[in-house]
Amino acid sequence: MRTHGTVDRRSLLKITGGSVAALGLTAAGCGSGSGSGGGDGTVTIRYTWWGSDDRAKRINQSIALFEKKFPKIKVKTDFQPYADFWKKFNTQASGGNTPDVFQNAIGFLRKYDAKNVLLDLREQVEAGNLRMEGFRAGLEKFGEVDGKLLGVPVGSNSMALVIDRTVFEKAKVTPKPGWTWDEYHDALAKIRETAGRAGDAGPYGIMYLYDMYLRQQGKAFFTASGLGFTEADLTDWWNKATERLKSGVYADPKKTIQAKPKSAVTAELAGCEFTWDDFAVRYTAEGKSRYGLAPVPTTDGKRTGQYLGSLMLSASRRTKHPKEVAQFIDFMVHDPEVGKIMGYDRGVPATEAQNAAYVPTDEVGRQIAAYEKQLVETRVLEPITPHPAGADVCEAAFLRLSEEMSLGTRTVADAVKQYFTEAKTALSS
Repeated sequence: MRTHGTVDRRSLLKITGGSVAALGLTAAGCGSGSGSGGGDGTVTIRYTWWGSDDRAKRINQSIALFEKKFPKIKVKTDFQPYADFWKKFNTQASGGNTPDVFQNAIGFLRKYDAKNVLLDLREQVEAGNLRMEGFRAGLEKFGEVDGKLLGVPVGSNSMALVIDRTVFEKAKVTPKPGWTWDEYHDALAKIRETAGRAGDAGPYGIMYLYDMYLRQQGKAFFTASGLGFTEADLTDWWNKATERLKSGVYADPKKTIQAKPKSAVTAELAGCEFTWDDFAVRYTAEGKSRYGLAPVPTTDGKRTGQYLGSLMLSASRRTKHPKEVAQFIDFMVHDPEVGKIMGYDRGVPATEAQNAAYVPTDEVGRQIAAYEKQLVETRVLEPITPHPAGADVCEAAFLRLSEEMSLGTRTVADAVKQYFTEAKTALSS
């Protein structure tokens, strides 16, 4: 299940992009239906995901362990960069040729459930082929929609603030749990004064951050069927963004765009930016400073609006091998050796067994582990906001229109009006 004005989705496509040819992976098979069986009782299932070459290497190592334990089940693999993955998946879904197992995210559950693409895995749980106990922090509920089990979490992440520690220390700013948005923006002004750079990369286009901000006020970006905020709400959010862009506490969007694929923080255009906690590894690899994870600001000093997000594994409703698919998913989310291999590639492991098996030794990994542990122990986490069908289109429109607003090619009023027009169409189709 991330990314945005900061580490935006377009940048992520480059970060998570991968070359199929690089590892010689077998492309998904053809023909109607999904999966195949051999004369000797061997079953072949197809598994696809999006991500980098490194993720592919880790997944294929995990699959080798699975095939050793289940010699009668073979796994045919395919992976793509994020955008290419969904283009191909949409084509496969339209042709009734979806892979047996595939990586999924919360924004796509209702969409593909409505298209009768997703298998309800509840029956396989009841049959004993898939365990839904042993998950961390209530993650077992993450893939449930209207009583159906449409996805099984493989990892977790949460919204966080990535900071340049050197910049924050120079400005004498120490983010603490419960600090408010006013305190946060005061800190950005201090960074602007002491470091000669913007305080924040510009958070106005991050759908998941705006969702978190709304949740702090008892609202949400989505309801089960539509948007959970008004045009007045979004106008206020983007008007304040415009003011902060003019004052220089938010980075110049033209410069952040030119800096890509680097982030605004590692390009030394801003002192901090919001992103998912497990993306923190990017900064150390990309920049020259010292980076860390900080608590998110709050409205009332208490409620953060945070939840644990997750990538998931889902199954095709057309699979001919639901038992084997369930056994594969079970292995990939519970087996300790898989946890050691995957590490934090897809977030902090979703199950207790895998989380215990992998103990990060690098500084960034330890920061991510400590950050999520603190979220759980302080009990600030809430249930995730429902994502209706069309949520992915809404996210893309939010990013695009916020960028146009920030560049001055659209007024705030026009951007808000256009967003609600596009969102209404996406959510009603």
